[in-house]
Amino acid sequence: MLPRELCALADQIKGRKREFQNVEVKAARTSTPPKLYDTLSSFSNQTGGGIIVFGIDEGSGYETSGVYDAQDLQIQVKNAAEQMEPAVRPFFTVAEYDGKTIVSAEIAECASEDKPCFYKPAGRIRGSYVRVGEADMPMTEYEVYNYEVYRKEIRDELRTVDRATVDDLNRDLLTAYFAKLRLEKQQLSKQDDRKIMQLQGIISGEAPTVCGMMLLGDYPQAYFPQMSVTAMVVNGTEIGVTGDNGERFADSKRFEGTIPQMLEETLSFVYRNMRNAVVIDGTGRRADIPEYPMIAVREIILNALIHRDYSIHTEDSPVRVIMFSDRLEVENPGGLYGRLTVEDLGKEPGDTRNPFIAGNLEVMINTENRFSGVPTIYEEMRKAGLKPPVFESKRGRFKVTLYNGRTGNGKQASRENKEEETAPWTVKDRIVRYCREPRTKAEIAEMLGIGTPYYVMARYIAPLIEEGVISMTIPEKPRSKNQKYYRAG
Repeated sequence: MLPRELCALADQIKGRKREFQNVEVKAARTSTPPKLYDTLSSFSNQTGGGIIVFGIDEGSGYETSGVYDAQDLQIQVKNAAEQMEPAVRPFFTVAEYDGKTIVSAEIAECASEDKPCFYKPAGRIRGSYVRVGEADMPMTEYEVYNYEVYRKEIRDELRTVDRATVDDLNRDLLTAYFAKLRLEKQQLSKQDDRKIMQLQGIISGEAPTVCGMMLLGDYPQAYFPQMSVTAMVVNGTEIGVTGDNGERFADSKRFEGTIPQMLEETLSFVYRNMRNAVVIDGTGRRADIPEYPMIAVREIILNALIHRDYSIHTEDSPVRVIMFSDRLEVENPGGLYGRLTVEDLGKEPGDTRNPFIAGNLEVMINTENRFSGVPTIYEEMRKAGLKPPVFESKRGRFKVTLYNGRTGNGKQASRENKEEETAPWTVKDRIVRYCREPRTKAEIAEMLGIGTPYYVMARYIAPLIEEGVISMTIPEKPRSKNQKYYRAG
């Protein structure tokens, strides 16, 4: 960043008197702060990286303390960065601010295959950190494991099930599975049953795998009691609100069995507990409009069952389905897998955590394994005139929320302009839409929920200008404080 951008960032920090998700402040009045590895790690592991600003003292109400020696500080920070694995390469900026010297160190996000970035003397487990709000928190062993799984291509779905034998697979389900597979996969049609089970990840040696048990087992929960679905209907918009008779849940069930069985029972539960709007058309015919489009609900629950984490770390964690008065939440253990980010959902094909489960379900229940699920969810919500789905991936959990879009009188939200509002936009798409009217970079940053406009400028606005998608209102003075940006064309 430029010195004036660093000063603008300092203005923001001091004005709001707080740090940000991607900004950490350090005093450095008399020496280099002794503990930097937690922030170096968390920013390297965070989407988009982050910035450390030296010379602002959080403990003194964000007063400008200045740094003891800008040159030596940079040397010491570089030395600390060399202690990370992979090594961190900070980019420094020095500026004069409030009559004192401040320094920033920009920390880039490291490559997915290199995560987690950790402090070498402490080791991978104890030296890896994650940014949570304005704090650097030690990663849990499970969070570190999530990166290991991707980097080492560990297939937890193929681990064998202790105490189980091939006889614990359901004969009727197997017969139907073999018949469908031989019709659809000609290359396997002449193989014997045992060879097919080996090749398709149903068994390993003489024992069934997690994949085989969860798809074709007699009773998978005999071995994995919590690999189930818990579903509940809540009175109100938060858990804890009770009904007229003091009941915490209007309905609550646990669904067990194979993945196809749990899918169908969970869908029945959601449909049974949905409210329906009644519409009378011009001919006097009545039509019931469900609270949520069932195609979207099916995709979400199916994705939760397919892409959940099946490792030993999450054996005690079920898929959770909660129906509130204003929304439906589906949460599964295991955050987004591999290189995919929430922003990429529906735009880019992702890595698959459980390819054998996904592939076998393609045969068993005619699911698609072509990354079309998320676009389908967006489209179904759009057609229903509802808000777009909300996807969240945080600390080993993935959650999808569907809002029913009802107003106080029980009617669904207007369909006006829903085509624009419900598409799976990326950050750049959102900026382009927002800039239908000229906007400052501060306004764009606020819209995105990012506390540093200069970061938004460098990462998003400048590339859009280069692409000719966004234009400046004062192109002859690109650094004007009155500059605004608008959609070109």
